[in-house]
Amino acid sequence: MTEETTFHHGDPKDQDRPIIEMKNIEKHFGRVIALAGVSFDVKPGECHCLLGDNGAGKSTFIKTMSGVHKPTAGEIFFEGKPMHFEDPRDAISAGIATVHQHLAMIPLMSVSRNFFMGNEPERTVAGIKFFDKKHADAVTMEEMRKMGINLRGPDQAVGTLSGGERQTVAIARAVHFGAKILILDEPTSALGVRQTSNVLATIDRVRKQGIGVVFISHNVRHALAVGDRFTVLNRGQTLGTAKRGEITPEELQDLMAGGQELAQLEGSLGGTV
Repeated sequence: MTEETTFHHGDPKDQDRPIIEMKNIEKHFGRVIALAGVSFDVKPGECHCLLGDNGAGKSTFIKTMSGVHKPTAGEIFFEGKPMHFEDPRDAISAGIATVHQHLAMIPLMSVSRNFFMGNEPERTVAGIKFFDKKHADAVTMEEMRKMGINLRGPDQAVGTLSGGERQTVAIARAVHFGAKILILDEPTSALGVRQTSNVLATIDRVRKQGIGVVFISHNVRHALAVGDRFTVLNRGQTLGTAKRGEITPEELQDLMAGGQELAQLEGSLGGTV
C-alpha cells in the first residue's frame, strides 16, 4: 500500500442510525474479565476499524457481536431493536457475516462450489433435485466481476487463487447472501502489498453498497487506508473512538501500543525509560 492510494469514504448524509450498537458490553470467563464495558457501533456504508494488539479483546468482542458468545452484561441493538443472539445462526440470519482470517473453504473444490457451500441452488428434473451448476456458475462469475476479479472460469479451484482473491470470494459470498454487517477478522495480515491493496479496494466496493464493515486489525496503515472511524481496544477496554482526520497514524499506533501507560511510567521514573 502506498499513501497515495485513495479510497471513497462514506457520504456524511448517509450516516444514519447505526445498523448495530453494542452498549457497555462485558464478557467474563470465570474470574477473567475479557471485556470490561465496551461500546461500539457501525453505520450503513461505514468502515469502523477495531484496533488492538494481541490480547486486547478483539476476538472476544467480535465473537460477541456475531453470536458465538453471549455478553455477561450490556446490550446489543440491531436496526434499533434489542437483539439477543442465541447462537451464530441467529446473527447470520439477522445479516451479520464474519470473514475469518482462516477461511472455511475447500481448496480442491471449484470457486462456484465454495461460493454456494451450504446454500446450493437446485433445479428439479423428473421430480429429482439436482445442484443447479449453470445458475451457480453464472452468479459466481458475475459477483466476482463486481468485486474486480475476473476468474478464468467458475470451475477454477479455490486453491489456485491468491490469498487476496480467496478473501474476496468470501466477502462476495457474504454480500450476495444478504450481509448488512460484514466483520473482517485481520483480512490483510498474511497478504503481500498488491493483494492487500486489492482487498482494501474490495472493502471500499462493499461499503459503497451501504453495508457496514467492521475491520479488525493491528495494522494502523491498512486501517487508515479504508477506515471512517477507529476504536482502540486495550485489555478489554476502549481507549476511545476517533473519526478519520481526527487522529494521526502516530497517535493511533501509540494508543495501540499502550503509549499512555508508557508515558505515565516515564513520568514516574523521571524520563529514564
